[in-house]
Amino acid sequence: MSSNLSRRSIIKEILAGTAALGIPGSFSAYASENDFLKKESGILKGNINHSVARWCFSDFDIETLCIEAQKMGIKGIDLVGPKDWPMLKKYGLESAMCNGAEINLADGFNDPKFHETLIHHYSKMIPLVAEEGYNNLICFSGNRRNKTDEEGLENCVIGLQKLLPLAEKYNVTLVMELLNSKIDHQDYQCNKTSWGVELAKRLNSEKFKLLYDIYHMQIDEGDIIRTINKNHQYIAHYHTAGVPGRNEIDENQELNYIPIMKAIAETGFKGFVPQEFIPKNSDKLASLRKAIQICDI
Repeated sequence: MSSNLSRRSIIKEILAGTAALGIPGSFSAYASENDFLKKESGILKGNINHSVARWCFSDFDIETLCIEAQKMGIKGIDLVGPKDWPMLKKYGLESAMCNGAEINLADGFNDPKFHETLIHHYSKMIPLVAEEGYNNLICFSGNRRNKTDEEGLENCVIGLQKLLPLAEKYNVTLVMELLNSKIDHQDYQCNKTSWGVELAKRLNSEKFKLLYDIYHMQIDEGDIIRTINKNHQYIAHYHTAGVPGRNEIDENQELNYIPIMKAIAETGFKGFVPQEFIPKNSDKLASLRKAIQICDI
């Protein structure tokens, strides 16, 4: 009891001191002492379903990541395949975005020569995703390779239309990721929200949506909040990271994630918002914890 009281006293002093001095920073996101205590204990507000990308924290084995995520109030792990699903279930976590059916990021649905392989892979994976009770399976446009926007769209429609009846049968959404082609994935075709939205309109299925990666889209087009408000009905999933550098989403990068998260929540979004930044700080779990606190609006 005495240690808790002491801790509360310290927190009160910190909050009062920062408010009196007008100091910005991580404490500015907390409305009260209770908010601070809830965030410290992994009790989150529930307006955002938090997740974390597995590959960004590959220094930790999957069980350790699950344990730490659970402590923070994170509900899902992003970009894991069937071999890791049992571990997620052990800790009550969801596979927020499944993977394992894609060839790679460069060889995608915009090129007919990959259709046979992709359709084979996705036809096997879609039922597996559904059997485990998951809903999202990632896919990629692939690199442009001199194809026009129209050629890429037409090819994606041809390939994806062959899979959508199966996706609809199993209630699995195929989610195409928007990636920047300026820095990280040069020549990737689905690099603009408008292109992805046009593809979604042509496919005209609730089982095809977009993964709006905030980091990637800040680089290739910007105007994040307006774009989300305009196109949220086509978006099934979000990713975060700091710009530039793809590191922590803290005050050392240009995106203000608090209003971005508020904009997402205000659209009525009920999916997942995973952290997909590459931690630069030595205490990687502290970086993840801070990111969840920033995004827990």
